Amino acid sequence: MQTTSQSWRDSLQSLGHPRFITMLFLGFSAGLPLLLIFSSLSLWLREAGVERAAVTFFSWAALGYSFKFVWAPLVDRLPIPLLTSRLGRRRGWMLLAQGSIIAAIVGMAFIDPAEGHLTMMALAAVLLGFSSATQDIVIDAYRIESADVSLQALLSSAYIAGYRIGMLVSGAGALFLASAFGSAKGAYDYQAWQWAYLAMAAAMATGVLTTLVISEPAAHERPEPSDSTGDYARVLFLFIAAVAGFIMIFYYSAGTAAWLSRILTDILDTETAARFVVETARLAMGLATAWFIATLMIQAGIVSRDMMQDTYIAPLKDFFKRYGLKPALLLLLLVGVYRISDVVLGVIANVFYQDMGFTKPEIAGVVKTFGLFMTIAGGFLGGLLSVRYGVLRILLFGALLSAATNLLFIALAAVGHDLSMLYVVISIDNLSAGLASTAFVAFLSSLTNIRFTAMQYAIFSSLMTLFPKVLGGYSGTIVDSLGYSYFFMLTALLGLPVLALIRQARKYLDPPTKTNRS
Repeated sequence: MQTTSQSWRDSLQSLGHPRFITMLFLGFSAGLPLLLIFSSLSLWLREAGVERAAVTFFSWAALGYSFKFVWAPLVDRLPIPLLTSRLGRRRGWMLLAQGSIIAAIVGMAFIDPAEGHLTMMALAAVLLGFSSATQDIVIDAYRIESADVSLQALLSSAYIAGYRIGMLVSGAGALFLASAFGSAKGAYDYQAWQWAYLAMAAAMATGVLTTLVISEPAAHERPEPSDSTGDYARVLFLFIAAVAGFIMIFYYSAGTAAWLSRILTDILDTETAARFVVETARLAMGLATAWFIATLMIQAGIVSRDMMQDTYIAPLKDFFKRYGLKPALLLLLLVGVYRISDVVLGVIANVFYQDMGFTKPEIAGVVKTFGLFMTIAGGFLGGLLSVRYGVLRILLFGALLSAATNLLFIALAAVGHDLSMLYVVISIDNLSAGLASTAFVAFLSSLTNIRFTAMQYAIFSSLMTLFPKVLGGYSGTIVDSLGYSYFFMLTALLGLPVLALIRQARKYLDPPTKTNRS
């Protein structure tokens, strides 16, 4: 990890690195699909007359983002016929994922949910989520492998900026197009949404063209696997079988889950807690079934045990071997809680703005649009500061800012509906969030070994939001019990242990970490 300082001139010259523009375009390609599964699709379904309960189920199509570490090793090792030999391992997978994303978006565009084709729409959304998560895996690996550790913060800032712009296009852009083409609440027009989604598919050409133009990272740093095509095919079959088992558990347990939810609602006197318990149990059953299928196929000799060890166990063993048991656990704990202050507050932020009397146009203009540009500015600032002063210093500074800026929301809660105060809070909060995110992504990149880039970074990126999102699910209950001011104070206090963890982690990371490039 880079800890030495550079001059401001050197830091600014880093903006001219050819990978900087590359990551801006690839970030756009990665951010574009996300809201086509969430907010944009939700509004489309509601305008089409789909029930609210059914609409929320579609958010599960993005579960691939949380479990992408499961198939990340395949991205590291599995060659793509024709594409790998012509483009290389990373670009081949990138183009395949982008082609699948375009196919999924086009497929969704030609399905009218108002005619009841919800199953087909769900399958297309799942394909979009899976393909988009796969693209994230390979872009993260490409970014880490294509430049030195000292440039990772700057590349991360470009990636985050592109990602946010992509989200803006697929969120506000898709809604604007659907409205411009004639669809509105109470006046649904399928063709308007169809053309909006086709436009989003066309926008993915940015990522495709970038993939075709850029060069492959140095291949000599990643030894080619010696496994046969048949070995890869059997591993792929194992993965498909395990996923099928997971899906079947969810499909066939739906009726039982609804029955248990009603019973637990009567016992616990709260539907939210009852559904949380039941859905957690379904998730555990699905994962256990997938694990059982995989274990059975390995024991039966269908898949090589040695190959599975190399694919899944070796990346984990490498991480613990490089850092040692105690430091590795400390680093994983830091990864899991670094963003806790921001994520827990962010879950209820929009509700807070509404409760303070801000209108939807005010929220859209200040929080979503102006806030987006402040986040991008913070990302670039974080990248430059990380190059100038080192990632660890800015990581600590970003954690301190993320916790401290939450206290500004107490002032906003006190004054209520004050647009000027909202601009101040959003400016400082989003600027610090962008800075911290850039330093954090660079920090995660430095922890990976280039031999297992996709697997290790996928684990880190999945872990970093798991606990904060679970805790964030209780933010509404906490606000009901304590009120907004004490809630914001609590989210700020949650950041204090993060500062202690970073200071402790510096003992193991201050020397330049070169093993992650071996």
